[in-house]
Amino acid sequence: QVQVVESGGALVQPGGSLRLSCAASGTVPGIYAMRWYREAPGQQREFVGEITTSGATRYRDSVRGRFTISTDNAKNTVWLQMVDLIPADTAVYYCNFRGVRDVWGQGTQVTVSS
Repeated sequence: QVQVVESGGALVQPGGSLRLSCAASGTVPGIYAMRWYREAPGQQREFVGEITTSGATRYRDSVRGRFTISTDNAKNTVWLQMVDLIPADTAVYYCNFRGVRDVWGQGTQVTVSS
């Protein structure tokens, strides 16, 4: 069974940058997209962005232009590059590989604070 693990979360000052990684232990059957979500305390998990296996990307409005999703050719690793971070970006970030079934990671904490 394929598992995914996120890493790279940290405490960062406003205006700073972080790069999150998400590695799958194998190829997700039928994979068609890889997504990032985030969940802030007391709030519902929300969609952050997506990259499809064809390379198309889309983002939620509040992160567009600041966040960039990329993946490797094997589609086993996905990254989330975040710049110009703001306190509202504070959340646990989860990656999600979408295929025959969804595979979720355990999350990585991002805290933006001075």
